[in-house]
Amino acid sequence: MTGHTLGWVAVAVAALVAGCGDKPQQNGDQVVLIGQASPLTGPQAHLGKDNENGARLALDEINAAGLTLGGKKVVLELKSEDDAADPKTATTVATKLVDEGVAGVIGHLNSGATIPASKIYSDNGIPQISPSATAVAYTASGFKTAYRVMTNDAQQGTVLGTYAVTQLGAKKIAIIDDRTAYGQGLADEVEKAAKAAGGEVVAREYTSDRSTDFMAILTSIKGKAPDLVFFGGMDPQAAPMIRQMKQLGMQAKFLGGDGAQTPKLIELAGADAEGALASNPGLPLDAMPGGNAFKAKFEAKYGKIQNYSPYAYDAMHVLIDAMKRADSSDPAKYLAELPRTDYQGVTGRIRFDVKGDITGGAVTLYQVKDGKWQTLETVQSGN
Repeated sequence: MTGHTLGWVAVAVAALVAGCGDKPQQNGDQVVLIGQASPLTGPQAHLGKDNENGARLALDEINAAGLTLGGKKVVLELKSEDDAADPKTATTVATKLVDEGVAGVIGHLNSGATIPASKIYSDNGIPQISPSATAVAYTASGFKTAYRVMTNDAQQGTVLGTYAVTQLGAKKIAIIDDRTAYGQGLADEVEKAAKAAGGEVVAREYTSDRSTDFMAILTSIKGKAPDLVFFGGMDPQAAPMIRQMKQLGMQAKFLGGDGAQTPKLIELAGADAEGALASNPGLPLDAMPGGNAFKAKFEAKYGKIQNYSPYAYDAMHVLIDAMKRADSSDPAKYLAELPRTDYQGVTGRIRFDVKGDITGGAVTLYQVKDGKWQTLETVQSGN
């Protein structure tokens, strides 16, 4: 190695050491990094961008209003990462966000990505609020850094299973899940509730969150003549499943969870979506306390809301509200404020139980009528 090369190395090392622990500056203001993780590529990218845009809208509003912590002007900066709805990628993304020095994380979108990532955030003391991970296992871990602003699958699955039997009159039910933490977890809860309500589960099948051909599974299920098929999974699989049910001449109703209750499902399934049913945690957008105002400003900037963006927006506000109450962006200081949250958001009043779940969540049932999701009923659910 030449002396010239050694000199460059010494300069680089000195710069690196000097930079360690320094807070980035922007026009003299302290910059606080907030992470956001969701699928930004692949078949669920429309949902991931929806989350990202909801979080960004809140962050932009907070910056525009001005934020001061510890007597210093603070500028928030969003560090958004693509976890591809994949558990392994999610851990890589979580490690990257921690290494970049984020003060908190909004995400992840999918339960299967959120759960493994949550341990990394917990190990590093980084608060995490998911707008959309509904699997019970996420907050059951006991991590003090893990929160969510959406009703969990125990609540949603209970409503779905009970509704299928008591309101839709389904005596024989077939259940399919995508084997993700979300899809399988929700399907398990639906099965328990349906049986408790007097329904018979005549088939329990599974696929993957990448499959689009369900003809073999559906042909097997058709022979058992179910009144209703429940699918635990997301819209890229739900839409072709609905189309293939129609191709096979199945008369069974289709019922999904929040992963299926999107405008994209109707776009993908076309006319075959007519009559499909699905639930979503929370109130319908137009019934949310700040729903109509949020819709107007979000859609003016980003276009149609897919699903979870109001929750991502609220998650960002809840995170920053905790920082304001602690007068600090230091995770070790403001984390203590998160359990004391009592925030009136777009989606409703946000308070957390001891596990980090939102208290008193609602679940709403929808059906596709005339090419649009129409509200059927909202069921209030306690924790």
